[in-house]
Amino acid sequence: MIADRYQDESSRSRHLGIALAFISFGSLVAPPFGGFLYQFFGKRVPFITLALIALFDGILLLLIMYSTRVQSDNNSTIKKPKGTPIWRLLMDPYITICAGALAMANVGLAFLEPTISIWMRQEMNATEWQMGLIWLPGFLPHISGVFLTVKLYEYYPNYQWLLAAIGLVLQGVMCLLIPFCTNFGLLMIPISGICFGNALVDTALLPTLAYIVDVRHTSVYGSVYAIADISYSVAYAMGPIVAGSIVHTTNFFTLNILIFLSSILYAPALYILRHFYAYKPMENNETQSLRHQSSHHSNLEY
Repeated sequence: MIADRYQDESSRSRHLGIALAFISFGSLVAPPFGGFLYQFFGKRVPFITLALIALFDGILLLLIMYSTRVQSDNNSTIKKPKGTPIWRLLMDPYITICAGALAMANVGLAFLEPTISIWMRQEMNATEWQMGLIWLPGFLPHISGVFLTVKLYEYYPNYQWLLAAIGLVLQGVMCLLIPFCTNFGLLMIPISGICFGNALVDTALLPTLAYIVDVRHTSVYGSVYAIADISYSVAYAMGPIVAGSIVHTTNFFTLNILIFLSSILYAPALYILRHFYAYKPMENNETQSLRHQSSHHSNLEY
């Protein structure tokens, strides 16, 4: 919806950044929120609270979607372009690279969230609310990363790939530092670094996916952002299973080394995107002109 509503690249990047900030707010506030309510109010209260929040959010979405539907019905006479199939988008190397980077950016969070609490209990004798609270300080660095990426886009729009690569490297290095933290305060530093790096990757590459669709495919964005959601889902689906088995068979330090290596080794792949930002999407009148020329040429051949 955001990519479709905001066609200008700068505006699209800014509004996607705002959406990402609130997504991260939910992800980072959830552990301390759940841990606090569970420890002091029992296991039922967190679920009841989440159900009420979800109900309220659903009502807001219905109101927004209703106004969008009315607007769409009013414009029903306008012929809408047919979107590129998702399988064809997956065959696009630029989209595949971005999707892989989005998955790798979330591997650190997805693999650490189910395992770091056990490590904290063993190494720091942490309580339930402390194990949840450790993710809360990462919210401000994440907001800072979103803001920085959006601002840098205004001055250096062709270097989003570099910001994403820096974010991946930063996440890997911060994951490597986690096992060396000996107390709660020190642990906040690499956690904040991971969240900052995650913001760089997400805020740089999500608008890039829309830009790739504009340049190489039809400007319908549902399928390409479905691919982005799949990337997130793959990381979080594999996280508890893979990370848990690695920690069980080896140790927590080995898990962090593997996350470090995967992030560092994938970052150079983003170098392939360096020249892509020089391409510009065709305007509607140019596209129609090309289609008219192609149709006229076919009629002459016939």
